[in-house]
Amino acid sequence: MITSLKKRLDAEVQKRNREGEVCDERLDPIMVAHCYRDERVALVCALFAYGNVKQIVKFLESLDFSLLDGDEADVQKALACRYYRFQKSEDIIALFIALGRLHAKGLTLETVFKKGYMPKKNPIEGINELIRTLAALYPHATAGYTFLLSQVTNKTKGAGALKRWMMFLRWMVRHDCIDMGLWHGVDSADLIIPLDTHTFNVSRKLGLLSRKTYDLQAAIELTNTLKKFDAADPLKYDFALYRLGQEGLV
Repeated sequence: MITSLKKRLDAEVQKRNREGEVCDERLDPIMVAHCYRDERVALVCALFAYGNVKQIVKFLESLDFSLLDGDEADVQKALACRYYRFQKSEDIIALFIALGRLHAKGLTLETVFKKGYMPKKNPIEGINELIRTLAALYPHATAGYTFLLSQVTNKTKGAGALKRWMMFLRWMVRHDCIDMGLWHGVDSADLIIPLDTHTFNVSRKLGLLSRKTYDLQAAIELTNTLKKFDAADPLKYDFALYRLGQEGLV
């Protein structure tokens, strides 16, 4: 069963890992990130990647990402009337200003992530180092902003940070026709699958995942299962699993 399932997933990966898989007919937030190939733009795209994919892409395409390097007064003025679901304009402004201040300090998201990741090669610690740094650069305590940045812990439940931050890491670390591979020195074997409802349901139907609770432990269990198929790059199966669920093929 494992052999036949691996063959099926490998074939699906080969089918999906091609130019044109992400397009206007088959939307994904990464299509906006690909237009810029910038880690800060990619993070904005990933953090807002919740809800209906058409609305996500529409919102992301409407943003002026040059504001990430703009004057803070200009950022506040330009984004004063923008909002997306749980995030009001003040939350979007906070993220843009925090990312701008990060760049102004000569820091990158990659270097900050590695500060937390490197001691034990733990991606969760790397993510939380990023969250702490951004929160400190522009302190902003609202429900919308807290939801946007979130926090990844061993008790994380549901989607939120579990999917969005892990997806950002996949985009940054892996490199193929889907993922951009803008970072270096982070091992793809250490990544945790960005579990969403499509991937969760498909993985349970295929027998890849036994855990019934949609949480971080389920993501870790699924990642460990996929390591049996490819120990060095288990997340190469993520996009294929997502598409299988999104398109109702399983």
